[in-house]
Amino acid sequence: MSLVAVVAGLPLPILNLIATFFFYVANRNKPYFVRWHCTQALLSQFALFFMNSYSFWWTVSILFGDVKFTNEYFAYVLTVIVVNIIELISTIYAAVQVRKGIHIKFFFFGGLTDLICKPKTLHL
Repeated sequence: MSLVAVVAGLPLPILNLIATFFFYVANRNKPYFVRWHCTQALLSQFALFFMNSYSFWWTVSILFGDVKFTNEYFAYVLTVIVVNIIELISTIYAAVQVRKGIHIKFFFFGGLTDLICKPKTLHL
């Protein structure tokens, strides 16, 4: 889902988050394995949303405002691009592995997902 969101929402970071959120909502009642991976995707997109939004608005303010192009801007945008490429590659890898039924945890987001997403227990 993240791959489709990146293609559709590249210029506007909110589209990636909204698409992933709807995918999560559609799959939240699925088995634990599916729910867990949807939650992990949502958390990773949520974190990227803030980074991408900041770089988007900083770029808009340079293009249409009175903000100047600085080394800090270049460093931040380069960092955001690298993080997005890493996320894209890891998402492709995770999608292939999850399709095979192999459980994949992203760095940081896997542990956070473990705290949030718990298997449902049967109450007798």
